[in-house]
Amino acid sequence: MRAVRLEAIGSLTLREVAKPDPGPGELLVRVEAAGICGSDRHMFRGEYPTGAPVTLGHEFCGIVERVGAGVTRFAGGERITADPNIACGVCKACRDGRPNLCETLTAIGVFRDGGFAEYVLVPQGQAHVLPMGLDPRHGAFCEPLACCLHGLDVARIRPGHSVAVLGGGVIGLLMVQLARLAGAGQIILVTRQQARRDLALTMGATAVVDPVAVDGVAGVQGLSDGGVDVVLECAGVPQTFVDGLRMARRGGAFVLFGVTPAGVEVPVVPFDLLVNELRIESAWLNPLTHGRAAAMVASGVLELDRLITRTIGLEEVAAVVGTAPAQGEIKIIVRP
Repeated sequence: MRAVRLEAIGSLTLREVAKPDPGPGELLVRVEAAGICGSDRHMFRGEYPTGAPVTLGHEFCGIVERVGAGVTRFAGGERITADPNIACGVCKACRDGRPNLCETLTAIGVFRDGGFAEYVLVPQGQAHVLPMGLDPRHGAFCEPLACCLHGLDVARIRPGHSVAVLGGGVIGLLMVQLARLAGAGQIILVTRQQARRDLALTMGATAVVDPVAVDGVAGVQGLSDGGVDVVLECAGVPQTFVDGLRMARRGGAFVLFGVTPAGVEVPVVPFDLLVNELRIESAWLNPLTHGRAAAMVASGVLELDRLITRTIGLEEVAAVVGTAPAQGEIKIIVRP
């Protein structure tokens, strides 16, 4: 079978490899669709931990083709989405109900072979069933959506809250929709790209800010009577971290969600955080939210088609992951 392998940092190649056999408790899944994530680019550049050499691709869905010994939940033929993050279940974090912080966490498409391939192995406990009538491209959104749901849980958005979303990529546009569904009364998207601002206004944003045309902080403060209840940082850019802290009102919340390369530092003023009693939190991965994400995708409540920039084959993955996102790119879906 064909697979896109990260051989080493900066080296991504489409190769012919052996089709895997499912071991005990495993499913052999024929990949129907896989999403390219910003984390894949971070791994390619050595900015995110990975187990190279490895087949990338942690956002995927497919059809169960064969099952290994001891599998009881699947017989074959089901369409599934996979939670790629595999926790041990016995460390303190796992026993505290925080499997995303597992001491020995491993992940499909990061440390073990993933979905940029014709087939992938999935432990049955990581699989969630999707409807057979669902567009497989939509199924590839379950993993990023599960992470977004954890971000919303951390943010604790209440009906009527004002929310600023920083970053207009796929995560930012999913967050806009989720904030709307959570009942936010005001949703402000801050992003440089006009097309993404226009799209956000059709997906639930009540206002948008172009941080190139105006000062982003002043723009948000002016639209929200001095600051919003919740800031969702979805860009992973140092400046948006600094600006986002100033966009929250006194007593508000700032949630760090975007992935900034390891080692990057940003300046903060502790006194300002203290006197404003700002709640600063972060949301890491998708603890126990993948099933909810699958249910949301299956329900059709989210607009996903307009988030798909284009669909490509395995032969184009290396070129896409190895370069910066193209102007206007939101989500690229791989169809092996």
